[in-house]
Formats: sequence, structure tokens, C-alpha cells
Amino acid sequence: MLKFIAPSSLFFISFQSVALVPPDYKEPANDFTAEVEAGLQLNMGNTESSSFNGRTQLIFDTKQTKQEAVLKAYFASEKNQTTSEKYELQLQSNYKLDRGYIFGRGDFTWDQFGSYTKISIFSIGYGFDALNSYRTKLSLEVGPGYRYNLPTESLAESNPEAEKDVILRTAAKVSQKLQEYTSINADLTAEVGDKNNTLTLDMNYKNLVFQDWAFKIGVNIKYTEEVPEDSKHTDTITTFNLLYTFR
Repeated sequence: MLKFIAPSSLFFISFQSVALVPPDYKEPANDFTAEVEAGLQLNMGNTESSSFNGRTQLIFDTKQTKQEAVLKAYFASEKNQTTSEKYELQLQSNYKLDRGYIFGRGDFTWDQFGSYTKISIFSIGYGFDALNSYRTKLSLEVGPGYRYNLPTESLAESNPEAEKDVILRTAAKVSQKLQEYTSINADLTAEVGDKNNTLTLDMNYKNLVFQDWAFKIGVNIKYTEEVPEDSKHTDTITTFNLLYTFR
């Protein structure tokens, strides 16, 4: 009797396992992804300087909406004296339509040594995917917005007034997969207003090194048409970072 019960019990347990976990079972899709990257540079000898940059991106993408937050930080010092300190926060919420999406966006910048120490931009508009294949993705956005710029202090203007302007924001975001583990991404954004115009190119090359680890080279170029006295029109930031993706 025992010899009959033992095989029967094993068969019953195996049958229960198959019933609980069907052969075509798949893990539910994860709507949340995150990226964390950082880079550090140290120079010693004739020049003693150090620099650090970091970036965190959070994305929550569902069938009807997409929420995205990006935080960037840049810091540099030379001979124990801070020469650069900049923080950027970008927030965007998309509501998906049958064709395209409606978005609301906020861009905030705090720059200790920039031509503008505080920049706040709010915009709304419409976007759509012009291309959406495995290798190539291109999305376009357009909409009105409001911009607040606080210029840095200068010899000519020790207490500058903030610039407030209604703008038109247009953006193009492209992602090109070169190979299975390498890709190029570029965001081109133009903000046109009565008082000032800006053009920003954020471009990077990403190469997957091991599983969720990747090496990333980035270039951020921003051109501002009207800048305070003794300030340059173009700001360029180049980064060499190690990136990790949470899925």
C-alpha cells in the first residue's frame, strides 16, 4: 500500500505544480525602469582639479500614461576651490492618445557659475512618434510655454531683474541602435521667445558592457542668444560615465 501511495503522491504534487504554473506562463511586464550613472575625473601634477557628474532617470510607462523624471548634477573644483556647480531637474507627464500624446513638462536649472543662475520653464503640447522600429525611434514635440530666467550678477548689473517670457518649445528625440549592444541617442530642443532664444543638443553614445552595465559618452551643448555681460553664448559639457539600468 505504501509503495502505491508514494508514487501517487508525487504524481499529484507534480500535477498541482503544472496547474499552478502553466507551460506558457510569463512574468508580468515591468512598467518601471530606472537609470543611474556617474563619472569622476581627477587631475594631479601641474593642475590639481577634480570633477564629478551624475544622472538619475526614472520612468513609469503604462498603457495610458508615461511619467518621466531626470535629475542631473555637475561639480568641479580646482585647488580646493569650486569652479562649477550645476543641477538640472526635468519632469514630464504624457497622456497617450490613439495617435501621439499630450504632455506637460517642467525644466528647472540651478547654476552657480552660469550666465543664468536660475531657469524655470513650464510647457504643454502635443507629441507623436514619427518613427518607431526596433533600430530607429524618432519622436517630435511642439507646444507653448513660460520661461523664467534669473541672470547672474555682473559688474554692470549687481542686482539683475529676472526675465519672464512666453515661448514656443519644439523638440526632436532620436534613438538609433547601431548594433545589439550599442546605440546613439540625441535630443534637440529649441525655445523661442520675444526676449531670448535657446538651442540645446543633448547627445550620447552608449555601449553595453555586461548585463545591465554600460559605458556612456555624452555631450551637452546649449546656445543662448542673449546673455549677460562677460558671459559666453555657448555652454558645453562632456561626460564619460558608467551607467546601470534597473528593470
